[in-house]
Amino acid sequence: MSGRAGQASLVVVDGIESKPAAAETASSLRDAAYAAIKHRITTCAFKPGEFLNEAAISAALGIGRTPVHQAIDRLMLEGMLDVMPRKGVIVRPVSLDEVMQIIEVRLLNECPAVRLATERADADELAHLTDILARAEQWMPTRNSEQMMLLDREFHATIARAAKNDVLADILGKLQDRSLRFWFLSLTAPGHHASVQDQHTAIVEAMKDRDADRADAAMRAHIEAFRSNVARYI
Repeated sequence: MSGRAGQASLVVVDGIESKPAAAETASSLRDAAYAAIKHRITTCAFKPGEFLNEAAISAALGIGRTPVHQAIDRLMLEGMLDVMPRKGVIVRPVSLDEVMQIIEVRLLNECPAVRLATERADADELAHLTDILARAEQWMPTRNSEQMMLLDREFHATIARAAKNDVLADILGKLQDRSLRFWFLSLTAPGHHASVQDQHTAIVEAMKDRDADRADAAMRAHIEAFRSNVARYI
């Protein structure tokens, strides 16, 4: 696949195809590179502390160097990559201090967000949350960590949207992206998937009952459980 800007070509990254208009090709390639690299960081395919080579990534993704470079710049701004002077770009190493700070900020923002979502969620959003729980239940016997992680991200993003506050949703999206790598690293805990499913179910049941206090408490318990679990593995 050609990664040349301005040429309308079929974009194929990680098995996903799209055929953008010529004027949109450069942006589409940049977004595809960003999504693919971020996914590899989140799932630890690119390991903490690993040096990244733009040329190798470009070849692996089938995307030109320019959109890959732009994607790396964006991920650096988001705190997922670091620059080492005279050495290059590395995946930000795992830090217990960092994840604890992320958790503190999640508690300050995600608990109020679920209160708003409990009051403002429409029937479709509540149904979507129920569907996420059902799909997670189907994946649990396989212990497919990647699929469970993606469902966890979808679950929290749906609640953020249901709060009907775009600024808050943007903050929560960035926090969730930074949390997921630590979530993935802690998946070796026995019974982790089942515990998360129970916690998510408690949140959704409270939201359906329009009980903001209970939803707040359930979200707080969910985040605190993440704190306890990740502290044992980071």
